[in-house]
Amino acid sequence: MSDATLHATERNPDDFAVQIADQVESFLVAVTEVAKGDEPGSAVPFLLLEVSQLLLAGGRLGAHEDILPDERYEPDPGFEPDVDELRENLARLLDPVDIYSEVFDPYEPRRAPVPARISDDLADVIADLRHGMVHYKAGRTTEALWWWQFSYFSNWGSTASATLRALHSVLAHIRLDQPLQELDGLDTDQATMGDETLEFEAGQVMAKEIGGQLGIRS
Repeated sequence: MSDATLHATERNPDDFAVQIADQVESFLVAVTEVAKGDEPGSAVPFLLLEVSQLLLAGGRLGAHEDILPDERYEPDPGFEPDVDELRENLARLLDPVDIYSEVFDPYEPRRAPVPARISDDLADVIADLRHGMVHYKAGRTTEALWWWQFSYFSNWGSTASATLRALHSVLAHIRLDQPLQELDGLDTDQATMGDETLEFEAGQVMAKEIGGQLGIRS
């Protein structure tokens, strides 16, 4: 991408920066709306769709050459709203499927799965994306793209990917009529998790609370 494109004052919808910013903004708005809880029955499939679309933007950022900021030190973005309320709303909305197990690094051998929360993951992704959006809306386009690309590799890319697998798993279990295994007693303050932890039967709870709202038989 040329500097002219990165620093364009007119936001052409064909520009890479504009397209990435539009996808980021769409995700921010959509997840915020889902977190309000107005349509709990469609929350999981809607989040699956939004995370999938966001990862397309991430893939484009990842495939792009390194984007370097204009200044050595990041400008102060100013006030950024916290994500605690959104996190708590998502946790209530997604219970009892909020907690899932994840392998942190698939290339690090013999690492046990660790517990994670979809609500925590989405809130963390939102925080990263909002930070870049503040720069973008202030006209610091290169800074925004640099931040989104850097944080894609360092945090939100892997976090969103793990969340996507969890959401996909929830829907797959419902649609294929396969009860989930309950993560009985598992929480994100536990350091490690053995295979036995995943042996407790529990998918009937999830199917009753979410599957029925999706119009799927229990």
